[in-house]
Amino acid sequence: MAHAKSRVRPASDAVLERLSRLHPKIIDLSLSRVERLLAALGHPERRLPPVVHVAGTNGKGSVLAYLRAMFEGAGRRVHVYTSPHLVRFNERIRLKGKLIDEALLTRLLEECERANGGEPITFFEITTAAAFLAFERHPADLLLLETGLGGRLDATNVIGRPLATAITPVSMDHMQFLGDTLPAIAGEKAGILKAGVPAAIGPQPPEAMAVIEARAAEIGAPLYCFGADWSVEPDGDGFVHRGRSGARRLPAPNLPGRHQIDNAGVALACLEMMGPAFTLTDAQIAAGLLTAEWPARLQRLTRGPLAEMLPPGAELWLDGGHNEAAGAVLGEMATGWRDRPLHLVFGMLDTKEPRAFLAHLAPSVRSLQAVPIPGEHASLTAVQSAEHARAVGIAASEAESVEAAVAAIVKAEPRPCRILICGSLYLAGTVLAENG
Repeated sequence: MAHAKSRVRPASDAVLERLSRLHPKIIDLSLSRVERLLAALGHPERRLPPVVHVAGTNGKGSVLAYLRAMFEGAGRRVHVYTSPHLVRFNERIRLKGKLIDEALLTRLLEECERANGGEPITFFEITTAAAFLAFERHPADLLLLETGLGGRLDATNVIGRPLATAITPVSMDHMQFLGDTLPAIAGEKAGILKAGVPAAIGPQPPEAMAVIEARAAEIGAPLYCFGADWSVEPDGDGFVHRGRSGARRLPAPNLPGRHQIDNAGVALACLEMMGPAFTLTDAQIAAGLLTAEWPARLQRLTRGPLAEMLPPGAELWLDGGHNEAAGAVLGEMATGWRDRPLHLVFGMLDTKEPRAFLAHLAPSVRSLQAVPIPGEHASLTAVQSAEHARAVGIAASEAESVEAAVAAIVKAEPRPCRILICGSLYLAGTVLAENG
């Protein structure tokens, strides 16, 4: 975009580029390479703060955002590891409340590069090792650890005995790596379960739940399951959580959408399993729910060049969800947006299922502007995305950029409207970087 500010290139970028060339594949699920590197580094994964390890298809980052906000608000020192990043790689590694310092990140990446000695290793594996070095060397009370892909063979799954684990709702995504059935994908997610370690299980399709329960029984992992052991339900302007601590009424989470109540429930289920050293008051829990932030998850954009293009009364929203379950969440949200026309700006990778995603939104959408994702070779073209949209009954046009798409919508829509940019975290990251 013409309004984008020029940014100085971080020093870590050159190292990250070199690391990305150490393996011919972006994703190659295995634990052997990361285990080899961690051994060469002196096994930092064995000296981490207490770990809450979270897997699942959707909602992992939101669960960690709630836990982080609750514990940080209570004065605890919290490390967080998430992926992918939206704008800068540093977003993936948070040390005691702050994104990792650029100079420290560069030093740790170079240390891992030397220890690896040029051996094949994926980008995620070697950068996860760098994160573990950071977490080991900076004392903290808690480490919130998100899996990258799957769970069983994910590079984060080298923690021998976490404090607790959690599995958020499992749905179809990354089928080329995790399997093309829900039970197969659930089996990969259930790979983070550990003997004797309690696991909070979010709402699941029955076939996924059966696989998780079977794995837990096989290894002796106690489950704390939605429906059977804990529940959440909307209640006016808040929600009621029922679990081991009894029933309590809490304010609606800061993150919008009915699904965020379920995600908050998973966070609360984790809290109930973490033991007396991690007890929080109801006031601390409520404050965390009200202050949690997680960019590009139904985020309203109110500043920047894109927002400035809108006429009075119009709204601009951004979401990085990219699978059918995410489309269902957005579709449910859109049914409550009947007060003004809804238009989409849509871009997606060619490894996803655009029609399954868009079908949930089709009943509520007035039009769609299809855009390519800048810099992504795996992006659907604008023509391809528009064809998928028309196939599910959405009137679609093509635009060369998000900025052009927003301009076209504003020009054609005489009334105050909502514009939702969606379809990909990569697209969302580009919007945040250029609209910041």
